[in-house]
Amino acid sequence: MGISEIIVILLMFLSTAGPAAVIAYVGSAALKAVSRNPSASPKIFIVMILSFIFAGSIAVVAMLIIYNLFSKG
Repeated sequence: MGISEIIVILLMFLSTAGPAAVIAYVGSAALKAVSRNPSASPKIFIVMILSFIFAGSIAVVAMLIIYNLFSKG
């Protein structure tokens, strides 16, 4: 395993660890918000799902960029 493969592995790990941390933080904040104000649950749920979608799409785009930068062609 060469240095370029190790770099790709580390970059892909970082590009997925960031959005995973965002999803964990948003989920925690949404849970706290619903426990404080249960009547706002539908609005909080919509914002939470949109945040999950955006964080996931950022991870996919980052992995595609890394793959394109390091692909052997």
